[in-house]
Order: sequence, then structure tokens, then C-alpha cells
Amino acid sequence: MVLAPGGELDRMWPVTERIVIVGGGVIGLCCAYYLARDGREVLVLEREAENGENCSSGNAGMVVPSHFTPLAAPGVVTQGLKWLLDAESPFYVRPRLSLDLARWGLAFLLHANARHVTASAQLLRDLQLVSRELFKDLAGEFDFGLERRGLLMLCETDEFLEEEVELATRARELGLRVEVCDPNRLAELDPDVEMKVRGGIWYEQDCHLDPGKFLQGLKEAAVQKGAQFRYDCTVQHVGDGTVLLESGEELGGAEVILAGGAWTDSMARSLKTRIPLQGGKGYSMTLGRPSALPRLCSLLGEARVAVTPMGDSLRVAGTMEICGNDLSINERRVQGIIKAACRVFPGLPPGEFEGVRRWSGLRPCSPDGLPYLGRIGGREKVLVASGHAMLGLSMGPVTGKLVAELVAGRSPTISVDQLAVERFA
Repeated sequence: MVLAPGGELDRMWPVTERIVIVGGGVIGLCCAYYLARDGREVLVLEREAENGENCSSGNAGMVVPSHFTPLAAPGVVTQGLKWLLDAESPFYVRPRLSLDLARWGLAFLLHANARHVTASAQLLRDLQLVSRELFKDLAGEFDFGLERRGLLMLCETDEFLEEEVELATRARELGLRVEVCDPNRLAELDPDVEMKVRGGIWYEQDCHLDPGKFLQGLKEAAVQKGAQFRYDCTVQHVGDGTVLLESGEELGGAEVILAGGAWTDSMARSLKTRIPLQGGKGYSMTLGRPSALPRLCSLLGEARVAVTPMGDSLRVAGTMEICGNDLSINERRVQGIIKAACRVFPGLPPGEFEGVRRWSGLRPCSPDGLPYLGRIGGREKVLVASGHAMLGLSMGPVTGKLVAELVAGRSPTISVDQLAVERFA
């Protein structure tokens, strides 16, 4: 039997001092690490198997202070309408009868304006700059292939290059180290590969890493600090400081952290709260010892494709497909990623992608492109950390640090007022 939050069942459940984290992706792991470092008793519940893959494991592995523009931005709507007609486009909203999707889409449209971008830019920059420093600290504790060489935004057309130069100017105004590059300068920065582009932007403070190594190392570090993990756990109901598993097992804690990625909204509904989220599907492929291996990570601007070296391997990733919780592979969109990568890097033949595993994952996307971070109103023991979209890895450490500060009642390193969980209520 499941009673409403605050009912008899909540009072019956044994309450402990532990923090129960629902979700073992990068956000859940970062929360576990920083809470355990604070001396908290931590239990992480993950719906997948212990050796399973979550949305974080196959991503592009980029830490990007340069990404200070939220997903909801001017031009996205117009460009998105054009992309709807292109089966290989980088952005797609799958039409379907869904009230949640309709509400999400309306909120997205309302925030796709210059005012929202301006209001969000400093916060997104600050979150990721702090996260960048935390990654540097974590790299001193365990190895995850952190490379602090910057990121190249590569432009195939003069028109797109002009747009990116304007964005680079805004980045400088925000205090970021940025350089506009012609093809010769790009060749100096990354001499190991040929790039067929008109020019690009070098964001010096961006980094890249191996997400798989990071997640494994972070888990081990959290365990060393006392955190516990349970897998194959499906949460059926969330109360104020309580969790009911599908198995019927009841767990209580001093606080529950909802870090379930694209599934966070379904958990919050136990608390009569809606958190607008849509799963944004992305794909990736990893080539072992490719013919062309750049030194720097790069974004192929027009195609929205990420190319990241990870040791002797190369990960190529892309697309944002708003599709609910569907993880199926759309090969046409995969082919769009491959064509873009091979076009910009001529030394990378399309045949190298034959037989390479296609990976897909769901990014939790809020309508305004900002994460949710904070407590649910009226619930003293439930905190939400989700909605980071494609920036979950990049903002993982700072999110974990902020959650630990909020749980401890300390003033957060960065104000989270703009990230209120119920800002769309």
C-alpha cells in the first residue's frame, strides 16, 4: 500500500541519517562523492544493472565553459522547423500526442529569446568554470584522462563563422579566453589532422575527458569515503525523506536526492509535483585507433557534432532528438553524424564507422535550458538535481558540491535561485 506523502506510511518508515540518492548517473555520482566527502552516510539507488550504461557513459566527454547559451535561444525555433524536414538533422522534436510535450514546447518557445539568453549566460558560465576547477582537483585523486587543451568550434561556411565570431565577442565580455582562428592557426593548434573548414574559434578554457573512466573512478572514490550503491532498484514512490522500491522494500533517510535524469519528473509526481522534462536523445560512436586522431576536442558547428579524442580512441557524438524516453537507434541520424565528421576531417574515411556500435542516451532537458537544483516546495527532505541537458558531465562536479552545501545548510558557492525546481508552476 502506498499512502500520500506525509501519511501514515511516511511516519512508519525507519528514518536514518543517510542521504538516499535516486539515480547513479554522473549527477547522482557527483552528489554521492561530495556528500560522502562531507562525512554523510550515502546510499545510491540505480535502476540499471551494476555494469549497465547510463546517459553519461557514452557522451562526448567535454567540459565546456564556452557553452553559456541555453538550449532555448533565438534562432533555435526557426532552424528547428527547417531541420524537421531533414532526416539527418542535428535537432528534432518527434511529434506525438502528449500534454507534457505540449506544455514543455510552449515553455521552450517562451524562453527562446535574447532576454533569456542574457539572463542565463553568466550563471551557465560560472557553473562550468567552478566545475572545471573541481575537475582539476578530482584529477589529482584519480585518473580519467583530463586534457586541458581547449575546444575548437569549427565552421564550414563563412555565414556560420560570422555568427560564431559574434558569440566569441560575447564570450570575451564574459571573461572567457577566446581566439578567432583562420585555417592556418587551426592547423597550428591541431597539426595531427587535416580540417576542411573556413575557420573556427578556440575556447582555451574548455577541457575533455573519458566519461567512462571518470564515472568509474568517481564511484570508487565515493565508495572509499563510505558511500553505498544498490543496482536494479526501481523506485515506485517518493515521500518526504522516504523511498518505496518496486520490490516492496521501504527506505527512509534524512534527505532524498532526485537525480534520475530524464525520469526525474515521474519520481516527483509522487509528491504531487511536476518538473517539466523531456528526454533529448543523443548518439555516439567510438573508433579505436582511427585514421585521423585530433589532439583537441572539437564541435562541428553547422552539424552540431562533437569529436573528442580519448587516448587512442575517437568519440563522435551528436543530435538532440526530443523523443520521450525512446532509446531506439535512428540510423539516418547516425549517418548525418558520420557524414559531418568525415567531411570536416577528410582523413577519416566513412568505412571506419562500419560495424561500430551505435550508442544512444537520453539527456534530461528543461524548457529553458537550465538545470533544476533545489528543494521541492513544502518538502524539507527532498532535493532535485536534474535537467542539465547536454551539460550533465560538464556541470556534474559543481552540482554535487552545491547539493552537499544545500544539504548541510551552508550558503551555496553559486546562487541557485534561477534553478528553482518549481519555476514553471
